[in-house]
Amino acid sequence: MELLTAAQLEALREFDTPTICNAIEGFGVRAKTTGYTDPSLRLRVGMEDKPMVGYARTGIISARFPAKPEHNEVMRAYYRQYEGFDLPQVAVIQDLDPQPVGSFWGDVQATVHRALGCIGTVTSGGVRDVAEVEKVGFYLFSKEVLISHAYIHMVEAGGTVEVCGMTVQPGDLIHADCHGAIVIPHEVAPRLAAACRQAVDAEEALLLPCRQALEEGHRVTADQVMEWRAEMTRRRAAIGK
Repeated sequence: MELLTAAQLEALREFDTPTICNAIEGFGVRAKTTGYTDPSLRLRVGMEDKPMVGYARTGIISARFPAKPEHNEVMRAYYRQYEGFDLPQVAVIQDLDPQPVGSFWGDVQATVHRALGCIGTVTSGGVRDVAEVEKVGFYLFSKEVLISHAYIHMVEAGGTVEVCGMTVQPGDLIHADCHGAIVIPHEVAPRLAAACRQAVDAEEALLLPCRQALEEGHRVTADQVMEWRAEMTRRRAAIGK
């Protein structure tokens, strides 16, 4: 696995997640219906009005029943995932409870994770202390907003998780904004920023003449739209090539 540099990661933050998705599609490395979250994931706190980009650290939680003594070592193993890594990291946390009842995330865990080098979370569980977490400078993406932490504890650490329809392994590169989260395949990551620029350029083939028509106050025709769409499709076919 080739890690991106801090500058390469920052370049990916210049694009929204749908553009990232469009660019990945251009490489043809996976089906267009996989690799991203379903509509149940919501952005609760976002920093700097830019997407979250970082490498995944994973865990599975539950809050319905009290923890057992051995779960303390699972928590330690979970935290150890963040050690010795200098690039931005993202916590991807699966909640086992069919209906989340307790939040792993709040002011305390957000502060702890920032100190560990983690910049945000994507979770199928809940979050709380939203205003306080925003002050910490931590992204919150979650399925629920909850009041209590209930009996929250870490059940597994460092394995494959599924969060809101997205399967994530430790070390996966995550991009997320108000639209949801997506896994960036490692094999295309170094070329993805350039592909995003191609994806934007492809859409301009259709958008620019339509915008010009709007500015000039005249209507376009169906034949014009189809011609511009054909050019957009042609440019999209060149993404990643």
